[in-house]
Amino acid sequence: MRQLLLILTLLLATAGNAGAATLRVAVASNFSQTAKQLVERFQNESGHRVLLSPGATGKHYAQIRNGAPFDAFLAADSDRPRLLEQQGLALPGSRFTYAQGRLLLWSPDSELIDPEGKVLQNGTFRHLAIGNPRLAPYGRAGWQTLERLELAKALAGRLVRGENIGQTFQFVASGNAELGLIALSQVRRPGEEIPGSFWLVPEHLYDPIEQQAVLLRESEAARDFFAFLRSEQAKRLLQAFGYNGRDAY
Repeated sequence: MRQLLLILTLLLATAGNAGAATLRVAVASNFSQTAKQLVERFQNESGHRVLLSPGATGKHYAQIRNGAPFDAFLAADSDRPRLLEQQGLALPGSRFTYAQGRLLLWSPDSELIDPEGKVLQNGTFRHLAIGNPRLAPYGRAGWQTLERLELAKALAGRLVRGENIGQTFQFVASGNAELGLIALSQVRRPGEEIPGSFWLVPEHLYDPIEQQAVLLRESEAARDFFAFLRSEQAKRLLQAFGYNGRDAY
């Protein structure tokens, strides 16, 4: 009898996992921490497995064009997903905006950044970290901010460029730059307080950071994952990380 029960248990477990799949998802660096929590919840609910590959949106785009085996792409802009759709490398009709990003000036030094961000004009620092504008949408937003403040030329010699916004954050966190233009989500983490001083950059100083997702391969698991990204549960988590227009600092 025990042996029969064991066999039935194994059969039920196998049947329960029969529809499970493994998804490979390219994700923008700024969204990696949020994506980890989303994926954990999705995996618990669906039984599917999701492998995240964080990196610069520009580099991911190039990799996908060269045949990288991703099932989905969570970009930090709308340009690359749209281009992939136009080039026939993404599933038509699958593209949607999953998050609206915000740009933040951050320093671990609690005294360095004033509430209006005038430290950029005062120049009381040696290095300012910024993402590569050609590869990282948040880097482009940072460069636009400096241009619209008419500070791009004056600060050009002090800029430390990260390949992606994750590396940009590390430049500041490690002390290689006293402050940096990063994603709000990198210091807005539920249950964790990151010290320092902050200036939430006004949205009129840079083009909207509309982060879009697109499917690259058709599968039921991928469709389920995108449906989860649109769910109320996912939206609440996004807001907790500072996405979708929620102000802070």
